[in-house]
Amino acid sequence: MPEQQNTNGCTEESCAGCAHADSCSSKKEDFREPENKYSSIKKVIGVVSGKGGVGKSLVTASLARMMREKGYTVGILDADITGPSIPKMYGIHEKARGTEEGILPCIAKDETRIMSVNLLLEDESAPVIWRGPIIAGVVKQFWTDVMWGDIDYLFVDMPPGTGDIQLSLSQEVPLTGAIVVTTPQDIALMDAKKGLVMFEKVNVPILGIIENMATHICSKCGHEEHIFGEGGAKKMAEQYGVKLLGEIPLDINIRLSMDKGEPIVEAAPDSKGAQVYKEI
Repeated sequence: MPEQQNTNGCTEESCAGCAHADSCSSKKEDFREPENKYSSIKKVIGVVSGKGGVGKSLVTASLARMMREKGYTVGILDADITGPSIPKMYGIHEKARGTEEGILPCIAKDETRIMSVNLLLEDESAPVIWRGPIIAGVVKQFWTDVMWGDIDYLFVDMPPGTGDIQLSLSQEVPLTGAIVVTTPQDIALMDAKKGLVMFEKVNVPILGIIENMATHICSKCGHEEHIFGEGGAKKMAEQYGVKLLGEIPLDINIRLSMDKGEPIVEAAPDSKGAQVYKEI
C-alpha cells in the first residue's frame, strides 16, 4: 500500500525535521510519563516473560547484581504487583519511606535501589487483591513518584503475560529494550513468543532471549541433563532474528542463594549459573 499523506503532504515516516511536526495530524501520540524530578535514569531494561514461573525475577535480580559488580548504579522497579519477589531475593524486609517530594526506594546491601509493593504493605505476605486500573496506577507511581536518583540501569521486573500492565509500561516508560525469559519446553516458548511479538509491535527493541532451566545439574555428581527439552530458545532466537543471551542451568545453588536473599552471582560466584550471568 502507498504511504498515507496528510493535508500538509507529509507521510508518517517523515516527521523528523518537519516544520509541521508539532501540529501534524500524522504525528503519533506520545504517552510517555516524565520520571520523578529527583531521578536521572540512563537506561531502562524490561525483563519480560510470557508466563509465570520461568525465573524472570531471578534473572532480573542476577543481572542487576552483575551490573553493580561492574560499578554501575542500578535500580529495580518491581512491576509484578500481585507476585512481588525482588525484596525477598535481596533480603529486604524494611518499608519504603516517603517525603513531600516523593518515595524513597529501599537500598540493598550492595546499594541496588529497589521499589516493590511489598515495601509498602504492612504485611508483606498479604495478597494484593486489586483490580487492573489500580495496579496500573501503582506501577506508574513507581516511575513518576519514586526518587531514584542517578541511575545507570533501571531493571523493570515485568508481570508475566501481555495485558494492560505490560502495554502501559511499554507506552508510558521509555524502555531502552526488553529481555525475554523462557524455559525450554514448548508451552513456555509459545507464551514467550507472544511476549516478544507484543513488545516488537509497540516498538520496544528486543535485546535478546535468556533460557532459564536449560539443563539440570545433579548436586551429587554434576551430571547435566536437558529435562525440560533442548534448544528451544535457540530456535526461537533464530526465528525472530534476536540474540540468545545465555542458557542458565537448574542448579540447587540458585535456589539456596535466593532463599538466603543473595543473588547467585554473589552467593556462589564460581557456580556455573553465576558464570553464565557473567557471560550475559
